[in-house]
Amino acid sequence: MTTALASGDRTGGCNAPSILRERGQREVFCGLTSIVWLHRKIQDAFFLVVGSRTCAHLIQSAAGVMIFAEPRFATAIIDERDLAGLADVDAELDRVVDQLLERRPDIRLLFLVGSCPSEVIKLDLSRSAARLSAKLLPDVRVLNYSGSGIETTFTEGEDACLAAMVPDLPAEDATAERSLLVVGALADVVEDQFSRLFAELGVGPVRFLPPRQAHRFPPAGPNTFFLLAQPFLTATARALEERGAKRIAAPFPLGVEGTTAWVKAAGDVWGVDPDRFSSVIERPCQRAEQALARYRAQLAGKRVFFFPDSQLEVPLARFLAREMGVELVEVGTPYLNQQLLACELDLLPEGTAFSEGQDVDRQLGRCYAAAPDLVVCGLGLANPLEADGMSTKWAIELIFTPIQGYEQAGDLAELFAKPLRRRDRLVA
Repeated sequence: MTTALASGDRTGGCNAPSILRERGQREVFCGLTSIVWLHRKIQDAFFLVVGSRTCAHLIQSAAGVMIFAEPRFATAIIDERDLAGLADVDAELDRVVDQLLERRPDIRLLFLVGSCPSEVIKLDLSRSAARLSAKLLPDVRVLNYSGSGIETTFTEGEDACLAAMVPDLPAEDATAERSLLVVGALADVVEDQFSRLFAELGVGPVRFLPPRQAHRFPPAGPNTFFLLAQPFLTATARALEERGAKRIAAPFPLGVEGTTAWVKAAGDVWGVDPDRFSSVIERPCQRAEQALARYRAQLAGKRVFFFPDSQLEVPLARFLAREMGVELVEVGTPYLNQQLLACELDLLPEGTAFSEGQDVDRQLGRCYAAAPDLVVCGLGLANPLEADGMSTKWAIELIFTPIQGYEQAGDLAELFAKPLRRRDRLVA
């Protein structure tokens, strides 16, 4: 059933938007997909999926792992012996973990990742993780979270992973100075850029979640202020606030406007002088503006339709509308957290059409009727839409590609301009 909620009178922005709520057939990636980027980020972690052969094939296909690679993820497959009750599942899991650690002694953080087969759902993996952690500490810490496609979209797998880490973060020293925690998996090059930027502003100390190594778990407490680098970290934000940490409300660091507002939000908490702030960001802004200028002519006036997929849709829509002159046909998102996205919604054009959740048939109908210039969607919809003459951008590529910050602004614009150029060449 589909219902439309009126938003009431507004004087500007979309902070109380009209939302078309969809509840029907979904077309999304499984939350296990997040392992593909998380295993690259936490360099001494290993992700052990407890699932089926389908889970193993999914991750292997999504990762595109070469035959020569030594990935830091695997699947403990629940097979017929387990289903028939001929094997003790805890004993089998212990055996698999022992074999894994014998082969990979460099592992310091082990995630037991639940999946959606019914036989896995019945297992108490949180209890297994606690038991294994007690057995293996201090050499290896074992945590658990669910990447089930039934419960999550593919980016929410990262949210579940980071939320599972929060209870294990060290307690803040009672006399600790205030610190900034940047939350959300970022490419190392982007993380380094933000570290330098905050250092020049005098903001810090700055730490990141997830960390690059397990022994660098950042402390959290009442003197911790955190900035979300990704909009889909609802559970992680809640867990940090339960530890006493304080969220800094800000748009997300996409494009010049978003990055500037995101950095400035932290600078304001630290009382950074406006002249110093302007001086520090001047050159990065100039470089980003020059990079974006190359794509504005290609994107300005183009009509874009977002299918719900990654939860990045709202900040991406803001970037395209305000910095590239794009017309937003519809902004679909799996879940619209109006609290975390309040600053983004304030910046979007009045009257922007939103849909939350998914009913694929209805959304396809609206998309075909609107005939947009570009459709941002999942892989399952891209090929059929391309076959019908539409230009598409894979939403998952916007997760795998470094797009945050000033230096990546041009790369972000390029991701949207490229399929339009390809279409122009094909019809020429």
